Amino acid sequence: MTGENVRNAFMKKSMRVILTLIITLVIITLAACVEQKAQAAPKAQATQQTGGSEPEVFMQDKMEVHFIDVGQGDSTLIKCGDHSMLIDTGDDTKGTAIQNYLKKQSVKKLDYLILTHPDSDHIGGAPVIITKFEINKVFISNYEKDNKTYRKLIQALDDKKLSYSTPKVGYEFSLGSAAVTILAPDKEYDNPNDASIALIVKNGDNKFLFTGDAEAEAEKDISNSGFDITADVYKVGHHGSRTSTSAEFMRKVKPKYAVISCAEGNSYGHPHAETLNTLRARGVKLYRTDEEGSIIATSDGKDITFNVPPSDTWNSGEPTESSAKSSGESTGSSAKSSGESTGSSAKSSGEPTGSSAAAESKTAQAGASGTTTVRDSAAEVKKSQVQENASDTSEITYILNVKTKKFHRPSCSSLPTTNRKDTSESRDSVIAQGYEPCKRCNP
Repeated sequence: MTGENVRNAFMKKSMRVILTLIITLVIITLAACVEQKAQAAPKAQATQQTGGSEPEVFMQDKMEVHFIDVGQGDSTLIKCGDHSMLIDTGDDTKGTAIQNYLKKQSVKKLDYLILTHPDSDHIGGAPVIITKFEINKVFISNYEKDNKTYRKLIQALDDKKLSYSTPKVGYEFSLGSAAVTILAPDKEYDNPNDASIALIVKNGDNKFLFTGDAEAEAEKDISNSGFDITADVYKVGHHGSRTSTSAEFMRKVKPKYAVISCAEGNSYGHPHAETLNTLRARGVKLYRTDEEGSIIATSDGKDITFNVPPSDTWNSGEPTESSAKSSGESTGSSAKSSGESTGSSAKSSGEPTGSSAAAESKTAQAGASGTTTVRDSAAEVKKSQVQENASDTSEITYILNVKTKKFHRPSCSSLPTTNRKDTSESRDSVIAQGYEPCKRCNP
């Protein structure tokens, strides 16, 4: 074999060795890639199931917050994915109505039932809900009451063999893709309202704050707790009472939207003008069950939408004389003593007359603070129109609110400004259509 042949043979052998090494490296690389993908798949699945933060695999659930119209009380259903939580249950006449509402929303099981505090308008309907639904966990306030309503609640829980507890401040749990954090109570209070369980629900970038009937003292404690309590939607404390929703608290919460749950023409005068003024001054969009019935807010993690438009009346309530005396709240002449002034439509003489005076939104200076107070301008407009046009309305027997299904006398000071229908039908006929009499004018 010549030298040339030897060199050719050596080159061919070397090429075969190099080619074999390249093929081997390619096979090893492909095998490593397949193994890496196999290991990554369960990790991605676990991340999605546990609500991990990796954006490429995490799916945000749609969350619905139903502020159920239970009259003068509270009840809120939160649905996120296939999970549900109920906060409060109205009074003892609303249990079945809430049960039916939940069934219409295809709720068969409650992951959580939270009863913020032991007032009857928050826990009264609970025995029905406890009896009719499977419930995973029950949270109640650390404040106990020795009355029939509270005993019925405890008896229903015992009959169902359901344990219950007061969650610790800072306790966190999930509801679908939403995260819930307990904010209060952090101690025992003498006032059951201040002992309300408060919580913030976060779904993606959207946050909802619930404080039960917590008043100024508890609001201050929540503000000083160190938690971030900024929220897009604020469920207004204590049905819009002046005892809650302090200006200092609102500076911490900074809500875009607020929802008030109260009954039309309720004897407490909810919502109070001071609360409305605080919200309005901050440019908050307000929703009210006494005007619009049940209200649904939907969160996709980025945006929040409502099923109804925000209220544009800003009408405060008027407490009855008996409730004012029992609660220490002023009515009637006390409003006059605060010093009322008419709106900007008054003539240069400053003496607005006739219906134009009633049509203006009145304001008042609230002590030395210089804040203005919202007045029932729209209600006064309706009242003045009825008085001035008595001859034209002589055939009208009742004024109907087609949304809340309440009916009023034409002279009632709480006539609806929206969803209104005038009728000349008899009282029995109106009631037969499902309407209830206004508690203020008792038609």
